[in-house]
Amino acid sequence: MPHALAQVYHRVIPAVRCVLFMIEVLPLMSEGAGTQLRLRPPRALSARQFKQLFVALAGTMWLFACVGWWTGNVFAPMFALLHSGVVGLALRQLWRSGEREEAIRVKEAVVEVFPSGHAPPAFQAHPHWVRLCGEREGRVLLVSSAKQIEIGSFLGPAERVELATSLKRLLAAANGRHP
Repeated sequence: MPHALAQVYHRVIPAVRCVLFMIEVLPLMSEGAGTQLRLRPPRALSARQFKQLFVALAGTMWLFACVGWWTGNVFAPMFALLHSGVVGLALRQLWRSGEREEAIRVKEAVVEVFPSGHAPPAFQAHPHWVRLCGEREGRVLLVSSAKQIEIGSFLGPAERVELATSLKRLLAAANGRHP
């Protein structure tokens, strides 16, 4: 079975690279045979670009506040300071929301889903009993007995399709079937 997982890993890698590393496929070297899918939300801007956006917004705001103060509005700088703080906090919160991640580990004896990098698993089941559901509704659900968990809810539709395809292949390989 480790050989089958390795074959699936090498087949999945080229397809995953096209979605800009929102779905990373990693081998589980330290824990024996298996594969880990690491999911991250898409980001439109880098950290540097977020800072540049804040500087541009705050700079424009302060420019107009200075013009307002010069024309007689004594409260303009105070509102600009307040508005700069609110915009800065909003951009920081937006950046922090992009730091979420999910990890899905598929091994020979267990499928685990970790909602964040270091949290305990929110879902554990033997690969033989795990089903992939909800693809028609645009959701990706892992289901086993009475347990179910939605994965990749922050991904776009194309990435969810790619995630479902990758998981089908990994689950088939973990069960000893050829994908």
